[in-house]
Amino acid sequence: MLDKNGIARRIAQELRDGWYVNLGIGIPTLVANHIPDGISVEFQSENGILGMGPFPTEAEVDADLINAGKQTITALPGAVYFDSATSFAMIRGQHVQLTVLGAMEVSKDGDIANWKIPGRMVKGMGGAMDLVASAENIVVAMMHTNKRGESKLLPSCSLPLTGVACVKRVVTNLAVLDIRDGAFHLVERAPGVTVEEIQAATAGKLIVPAEVPEMQL
Repeated sequence: MLDKNGIARRIAQELRDGWYVNLGIGIPTLVANHIPDGISVEFQSENGILGMGPFPTEAEVDADLINAGKQTITALPGAVYFDSATSFAMIRGQHVQLTVLGAMEVSKDGDIANWKIPGRMVKGMGGAMDLVASAENIVVAMMHTNKRGESKLLPSCSLPLTGVACVKRVVTNLAVLDIRDGAFHLVERAPGVTVEEIQAATAGKLIVPAEVPEMQL
């Protein structure tokens, strides 16, 4: 199965030359470290930057340069900074071609829960609600099961929802799955992972084709 960087590397294959891409907090931020050769993309963060680069080395760290998750980042030549109103106008105006989000739960209908666990303190939803309401191409990066080994790909989400029927594709440590017609459709399996292992780890309805290729990373 994949580690977090493996998930990010597979999602990086979804990138297309010239796209504007928003990376959510957590695993999605790692995608910036795995851009395929020969393409150029502009990473946007809702706190007001377009042109994020990979994570900095220790020598490159600038405490004043952060993403929406308050992680230190680098800026590529030509990067621009702007206020939150401009940033969210870009998101709400559908000028971002791909949004990559982390999630605690995803349902077979494409619902996503990624902002709150009842009883735990949260700082707020951040830009997640705007992103899921406005984006037309949402890929979720997540572990297939939680720390207790329970599936996070469910018939319906049990946690407070961030968005409804908005997720198109999920990439986990076990598989790539598309969501359509009220089901998870198995597209690829992670290296060394069997279809049976994916079935056992998926609580929501899962459609398995006759042939399931292994991811090429």
